[in-house]
Amino acid sequence: LGSEWLALHPPVPIARVAADLNLDGLNVFGRTRDLTLVGLGKSSLDEGARAVAAFQGRTVMGDPFPEKGVYYRSDHFSFAKVGVPSVSLGGGVDFVGRPPGWGKENAEAWTARHYHQPSDEWTPDWDLSGLVEDARLAFHVAVRVANAPGLPRWRAGDEFEVVRAASLASPAAP
Repeated sequence: LGSEWLALHPPVPIARVAADLNLDGLNVFGRTRDLTLVGLGKSSLDEGARAVAAFQGRTVMGDPFPEKGVYYRSDHFSFAKVGVPSVSLGGGVDFVGRPPGWGKENAEAWTARHYHQPSDEWTPDWDLSGLVEDARLAFHVAVRVANAPGLPRWRAGDEFEVVRAASLASPAAP
């Protein structure tokens, strides 16, 4: 509800909001060799995420659980609906020092047992090194967006491209 309210009542005209880099459900299980970008392929935000991930020695992958429709039910969706290029950034599923499949298996088990339940809280066994790496990545992607000569854009034909074009054409646009 908070992201929806902010997207509909931005402190500046929505055309001046360059992007939404959502960090939600942060990685608390350690460093990963990959980065999950929910919204991969939808906007030019992909390039910045790939460049920063490569600098960190990581690869970028799309949503590992596309059947759950996370793009259309997470906080970044509120901004996409008003035309702002939006993605969710987070740790991947290929964990350093863990066997193949461990990350996806662990994520599914944690979601089934703890997500949005009373046990959905900090525990002392969390390894926040991956969260730190993801936060650094998000920071550097944001710096790239801020220093770019133009605004991020939706890919041609994306369902939100028309909404962004309309907001940029409004009298309040930069």
